[in-house]
Amino acid sequence: MKILIATEKPFAAVAVNGIKKEAKQAGHEVVLLEKYTDKQQLLDAVADADAMIVRSDKITPDVMDAAKKLKIVVRAGAGYDSIDTEYAKQKDIVVENTPGQNSNAVAELVFGLLVYTVRNFYNGKAGTELKSKKLGILAFGNVGRNVARIAKGFGMKVYAYDEYCPNEVIEDAGVHAVQCRNDLFKDCDIVSLHIPATAETKQSINYEVVNQMKKGGILINTARKEVIDEPQLLKLLAEREDLKFITDIKPDADEEFRKFEGRYFSTPKKMGAQTAEANINAGIAAIKQINAFFKDGDTRFQVNK
Repeated sequence: MKILIATEKPFAAVAVNGIKKEAKQAGHEVVLLEKYTDKQQLLDAVADADAMIVRSDKITPDVMDAAKKLKIVVRAGAGYDSIDTEYAKQKDIVVENTPGQNSNAVAELVFGLLVYTVRNFYNGKAGTELKSKKLGILAFGNVGRNVARIAKGFGMKVYAYDEYCPNEVIEDAGVHAVQCRNDLFKDCDIVSLHIPATAETKQSINYEVVNQMKKGGILINTARKEVIDEPQLLKLLAEREDLKFITDIKPDADEEFRKFEGRYFSTPKKMGAQTAEANINAGIAAIKQINAFFKDGDTRFQVNK
């Protein structure tokens, strides 16, 4: 089988070598397409591929139409909204992700950004501490649980809301389970977003929701850009000079947000999974899942059933 690694943002060399080693042991061939700048390069490369490993690359219907032999696409990471899963289902293409492989990297970034923020972006002026602050985690999946673990080390009071996660699971992790999303925003000093971009979550973090935060509140987004209603958040930041917004996903309205100096920060590009460890973990998990699919028909990580 021919496995295409198509990554606009390449894996680390050690991850690529690990993927090749796993594939070779299973009798598969690996083809590499890195740092491509034109979609036609992707269309050409996928033409005879049986499987694909991608990162944040957009796998749209035209890509799948060009891939006559494609049977499985694995997103090396948790979020898979860059892949048209419904169209893949129509084409009998299995789409999988690698949940949990990047979660610690994202969680650590949350606290790197938070320390930077509460210390006034290291401008030399006195800031505040995270200890004893109330941290609200919106969605208690792999990343949310790692955020909770690290927050306890800072001595924070940790709260979480996830409509799909039973309260007892949250409480068993030593975290206070709140009964609704609004309570999270009302009660916490900091709210960290870890929700996927779905029909129900896109632009759900809006003026009304965020305006419930107490004075000096911090909103941090390391999830997906689409969950933020940017015009409404801009309006709120203009009205409330006490609020801060930090993210590792540059908003479409980045220039507008930059007007709120000292209250807004975005990394130049999405940084959550940008560690050597996460890079390797996700890549190796992806090839192992592909090997299991071709060997045993294993689809336990399929997201388009």
